[in-house]
Amino acid sequence: MSTYIFGHTNPDSDSIVGAISLAYLKNKLGEDCVPTRQGDISPETEFILNRFGAEAPELKTSYAGEKVYLVDFSDLAQAPKDIKEATILGIVDHHKLGDITTDTPLECWIRPIGCSNTVIKEMYDYHGVEIPKDIAGMMMCAILSDTVIFKSPTCTKIDTKAVKELSQICGIEDYKALAMEMFIAKSAVEGATARNLNTRDYKAFDMNGTKVGVGQLEMVDISVLNDRIGDLFADMKLMKQEDGLHTIMILLTDIMKEGSQLLVVSDDASKVEKAFNTKLQDNQAWLDGVLSRKKQVIPFLQPQF
Repeated sequence: MSTYIFGHTNPDSDSIVGAISLAYLKNKLGEDCVPTRQGDISPETEFILNRFGAEAPELKTSYAGEKVYLVDFSDLAQAPKDIKEATILGIVDHHKLGDITTDTPLECWIRPIGCSNTVIKEMYDYHGVEIPKDIAGMMMCAILSDTVIFKSPTCTKIDTKAVKELSQICGIEDYKALAMEMFIAKSAVEGATARNLNTRDYKAFDMNGTKVGVGQLEMVDISVLNDRIGDLFADMKLMKQEDGLHTIMILLTDIMKEGSQLLVVSDDASKVEKAFNTKLQDNQAWLDGVLSRKKQVIPFLQPQF
């Protein structure tokens, strides 16, 4: 029986590519593994898959009775609803340790670096397995995405080293030019609904018993959304009601200006203001230099709850 590998709900490029790259490694090591996904493919991920001629992993939302590996998350709020009925064989991640627990020992690779695919690159190196050109290219793009082309404070020397080595394997010398093409694809908003924009990279968190949702939309120029802000807020209010959230936040991250416009709908917005030492105006605030949800948002928000 196959073992399934997947990332968090509302998957980003790291979680999709991570499922593919880890599945290939595990198969080479003698395990029968299949990459899957919990949600739709984003425009950025579609760009990566098309660029390297790869197919999207199978959509699968139920894992009861299955053996699984988790990539890019360890929070119950980002897992399938029946995850407690699955056997978790391992976790590969670069976030804080979440609240998922297991009944048996597991393989666990969690590193404080910029991307799960950097961790997977280390796993390939550890096991002495050669990375195919197409998978190397996708892994390289995932790292460039998660580190915002090395601008994110989460980026480490290990990430930059991995990108350089992966670029040699896939034969792409000007990887920063490719990364800009990728971010332009990621910035596409024409025809997208407010729900699509709010959930392209959205994660739910249980903060000491309080449900909080945080989405992030990374773009080359967030000004193209100026006339969509009202729609985004209207949909955020619906999401808050549908999911029983205390707070929902969307970060519109401008990778060129290197900061994020914060949109907030909350039962107590003062918690958000305290977290970021700012004052909201019309439920918004500009957070200069904030590019990382993992390092610059969640660690400051969670203590408020």
